[in-house]
Amino acid sequence: MATPPHDATAILMDLSAGQAQAADRLLPLVYDELRALASAMMRSERRDHTLEPTALVHEAYMRLVDGSRIEWKGRAHFMAVAAGAIRHVLIDHARRTRAAKRGGGFARVTLSEAAQLGDSLDIDLLDLHDALERLAALNPRQSRIVELRFFGGLTNEEVAAVTSLARSTVAEEWAFARAWLSRQLAEGRADDA
Repeated sequence: MATPPHDATAILMDLSAGQAQAADRLLPLVYDELRALASAMMRSERRDHTLEPTALVHEAYMRLVDGSRIEWKGRAHFMAVAAGAIRHVLIDHARRTRAAKRGGGFARVTLSEAAQLGDSLDIDLLDLHDALERLAALNPRQSRIVELRFFGGLTNEEVAAVTSLARSTVAEEWAFARAWLSRQLAEGRADDA
């Protein structure tokens, strides 16, 4: 029986089952959401950034559907994983840029009030990535929540659904992780001064 062309969750199940053509059917259904997510992330990048939101979406999408067998649990799960893929595309791009300029041209992001990671800080994306890696070593759940909230743009309710945690637990973990990351990033800025 054919999958309805408008049902992203059903198409994701087809993709999980190894149906390669499912990736072509899925893109039109999730493209606008991915583009909005990429655009939101790009708004916090420097103005002369060489990576465009459309290219960011396409690179992240290719990483998501490249043939690796992920057991998709639905649209929310896909968007959560997409947030991580977009983050990694930005990190890889920042690393290439830094290497090409021998340490110059750091990719800067502003942790906006929307991300609620603390006061608006101008930080290096690679510093944020390193801090998230340290947080993951200490508390993988908090690191995942930050990734979903900051890079994925998900609400506490959506994070709770994706991670199977209580909303109150997500809110508490998010508050702690924000404070921890803000402190880590501020210390890193002080060390650089």
